Amino acid sequence: MARYIGPACRLCRREAMKLFLKGERCYTEKCAIEKRNFIPGQHGKARRQKMAGYGIQLREKQKVKRIYGVLEDQFRRYFEKAERTKGITGETLLQLLERRLDNVVYRLGFATSRPQGRQLVRHGHFTVNGRKVDIPSFSVKPGDVVGIRASSRKNAVILHALEEVKGRGVPEWLKFDGEAAGAIGSIPTREQINLPVQEQLIVELYSK
Repeated sequence: MARYIGPACRLCRREAMKLFLKGERCYTEKCAIEKRNFIPGQHGKARRQKMAGYGIQLREKQKVKRIYGVLEDQFRRYFEKAERTKGITGETLLQLLERRLDNVVYRLGFATSRPQGRQLVRHGHFTVNGRKVDIPSFSVKPGDVVGIRASSRKNAVILHALEEVKGRGVPEWLKFDGEAAGAIGSIPTREQINLPVQEQLIVELYSK
C-alpha cells in the first residue's frame, strides 16, 4: 500500500501549520513550526508566497491529504464518492475521511497521531464489532464498535496513547468506554470535525 515515508515535519512547514503528524512532539518546543516556520528548501526563508485561485485551492487539497495521510488517487476516489452522495460535497468528503479506521483509532486515543494509528491498525491490534480489521482505510459506520484486541491491551504504545487522550478528549460523535473500546455514535457534523480547512476550495479545484 502506497504511503508517504519522507520527513513528516517538512509537510507541516510546507503548509505553514501544525498537521499533528508526530504525536506528542507537535505539542512541544521541538515542533518544526516552532523552530523553523518557513517553507522547506534552500531558499525557503527568501521565498514569498503570492497565491491566488488555483494555488490557494491546491494548497487546501494538499493540506487535507496530508492530515489524513492519503495519496492523490485515493483522495480523488473519496471526492468522487462524496460527489455522488446526497448532501454538501465538501462536508461529505471530510466525513468519509473521518470515518477511516486509522483516524477513528487516533480520535479515540488509541494512538498519538494518525500515522501511528495507521501502523497499529496494519499490525492487527484492533477489532470492529469483534472481528480483527487491519485495513487503515476501512470505513466505520454508526453503531460500529472499535476495540483493542485482547492480546494487545498491554501494548506499551497503546497504553501510553490512552494516557494522553485524557487531556485531549474524544469527539462528540464517538463514545469511548474509558478503557479498550469505543462506539461510533453518529456521522460527524462539520462542526464536530473541527479542522481549519476550507473544503469548498477543494470542491472548486476538482470541479474545473
